[in-house]
Amino acid sequence: MEWKASHILVKDRNLAQQILRQLKQGARFEILAQQHSTCPSRTKGGDLGWFGPGQMVGAFEAACKRLSPGSLSDVVQTQFGYHVIRLTGRR
Repeated sequence: MEWKASHILVKDRNLAQQILRQLKQGARFEILAQQHSTCPSRTKGGDLGWFGPGQMVGAFEAACKRLSPGSLSDVVQTQFGYHVIRLTGRR
């Protein structure tokens, strides 16, 4: 199984929760990623491309496994910070 996902990575849990609320109210994921994410993927609207098992840290991969394409995760904490993840594909 492989997944395709986009994410917004921030250092502050409260900011991640605010971003998630904005997304649920209809804000565009790509724009919020460009504005807030600390990951280099911000230039691509948060797009991480395709990845397989073991390529992402455990909590991130586990969140992707639970999501269906098009859905958003809750805030996910890893050693890099706080992520809001949108699964965009599965194959």
